[in-house]
Amino acid sequence: MARRWIAGLLALPALAAPAVTALAVTASAVAAPASAGDFPSLQGDRFSDVRVDVRPLVALGAGAQAEALRADLTAALRSRFAARLGGRGPSLVVLVRGFSLRPYAGGNNSGRSGFGGGSQNDYLDGEALLVARDGAILGRHPQLTATPSSFGGAWYDPQSERSRVTAIADIYADWLVRNLPVD
Repeated sequence: MARRWIAGLLALPALAAPAVTALAVTASAVAAPASAGDFPSLQGDRFSDVRVDVRPLVALGAGAQAEALRADLTAALRSRFAARLGGRGPSLVVLVRGFSLRPYAGGNNSGRSGFGGGSQNDYLDGEALLVARDGAILGRHPQLTATPSSFGGAWYDPQSERSRVTAIADIYADWLVRNLPVD
């Protein structure tokens, strides 16, 4: 069953990013957690492709926002990993398990007198998978990214939520390229 799931993953088409709606989604974990040491070196080879799987989010009703995240994260990963793409090696697949855009109306909501209270952070939870041509998972690296909700610009800007999706995708890609082994 796992190989059929991976085969479906490798056949995902590239879709354009549709408009984003305000939606907070958290998907449950699909695989056991792992450390960065569980992601092997490519030993001089290059990734054959980069893909992003948001099906867990779509299954929970995230629809348009999940597809926008998929498009932004795919573009960010292709940009950050450009020097490591185009080979005959395994594919880099990022499985997105959770995504949350917190309600944001500007300012700092740190509770009474600055002690405690809620945070205004956006979250992206995923796992990078190193997938062989036969569908075998060669390595995995989980990663959680949190960014201030203000990274999308002014809260009153109609494009703020869309900008927040792009910002968290960019930051996730920045951290992933730093955390994976380099040959």
